Amino acid sequence: MDVTSRDLELLERAVDLAEAAVEAGDEPFGSVLVDADGTVRFEDHNHVSGGDHTQHPELAIALWAVREMSPEERAAATVYTSGEHCPMCAAAHGWVGLGRIVYASSSEQLGEWMRDMGVAPGPVASLRIRQVVPGAEVAGPVPELAERVRRLHERKVKGDGV
Repeated sequence: MDVTSRDLELLERAVDLAEAAVEAGDEPFGSVLVDADGTVRFEDHNHVSGGDHTQHPELAIALWAVREMSPEERAAATVYTSGEHCPMCAAAHGWVGLGRIVYASSSEQLGEWMRDMGVAPGPVASLRIRQVVPGAEVAGPVPELAERVRRLHERKVKGDGV
C-alpha cells in the first residue's frame, strides 16, 4: 500500500510525539488518530515509565475511539504511529474496528535495533499486526522516518532522553 505525502506529514507528527515521550523519560512511541475527513481526533505518546506497561498510545487511541466515535467512523479512521503496534495494541485496534494503520518502523526493525543495543527482549512476543488482526489494512515501514525512530530508541537506551 502506498504512503501519501499527507501520510508522511501525519507520521512525522507521530514521531514528534515519540520524541516528546523520550524527552519526558518515556519510551519512544507516539500515535495519531485521524478521521475520514483528515481531522486529527486524538494523539498521545507512551506513558509506561510509571510502571504500567499497558500505557501505549495505540491502546489509548482504541479506548478513546470506542467511546467517542461510531463504528462507521472508527472503520474509516487511520492510525499513524511511530512503531508497528504490539500484539496488545493490534488486538485492541481490531476489537474496536479501527481502520487503516500506517507505521514508521516495524516490530522486526525494533527487535533488530534492541538486539544490536544489547537490550533483552520484552515479556510479550513480537508479532506483526496482520498476525494478530489478519484483515488489517496496514502500510509501513517508511524508510524516510524509520532511521529517526531508531535514533530515538538509541537515545532512550543510552539515557539521553531528557
